[in-house]
Amino acid sequence: MKRIELCALVMVVGCILAAGCATITNRNSENTTTSATFAPFSTPSDPGITRTMTTTATVVTPLKGSLRVSISGISYPANLSVILDNETVGTVMPATPLYLSVSEGKHTVVICVREVCEQEMVTTQFGRYVAVDFSDRLLREVKFPNPTAQPTAQILGYYRNGDDLTVDVEFINPSKEDLLMTVLVSCGYSYIDERTSIRMGDSARGTLAQNVRAGQRITASMDIGLASGHSQSYGAPTIEELIVK
Repeated sequence: MKRIELCALVMVVGCILAAGCATITNRNSENTTTSATFAPFSTPSDPGITRTMTTTATVVTPLKGSLRVSISGISYPANLSVILDNETVGTVMPATPLYLSVSEGKHTVVICVREVCEQEMVTTQFGRYVAVDFSDRLLREVKFPNPTAQPTAQILGYYRNGDDLTVDVEFINPSKEDLLMTVLVSCGYSYIDERTSIRMGDSARGTLAQNVRAGQRITASMDIGLASGHSQSYGAPTIEELIVK
């Protein structure tokens, strides 16, 4: 009986040991694969950080040239506006030119007297002085700058012509009507009488009439007769009277 129990115990222990060996053998023969996964590297976006790109712009100041505008030859009073590229930039007078500093390039300069405007194209350049004078054009085109001016006459010159004194007279008609204009011109003079050798004083007169169209001026000459004698001396002739019809 004891032998049977002993044999049974030995068999149980042997089975347990066999089962343990089988288990170990299976665990060692298992093929195990391990995979490692890496997240790609990225820079976290932080909404609290603002990245600002600063661009530095270079401002280039345009070069400028000098410009002188004048009406120095105008004989009548004038205070005229100067327009540069459609913008009034100052005034000019016969005795006071206008000096400007303007950007390089082409510009239009305009001066107006009432409805008459004169224009000049100029090109300015750095380091260069440009001058423009409107005198000749204004004198030619704007004969009567004052629209309320009255008809008048003036003596332009005189000279000796034998026993006569020749006088050049200018007639000016700024009105809107044709006019007949007559002047009475006188001149004082002296001479030595041939018979008595005494210096004598006298005066001479003459008249000159001209038809002058509206808005025009004309020049005409007249002779004033002087008495014969030696060493004649005469003063400047004057207009004593102007008659307008």
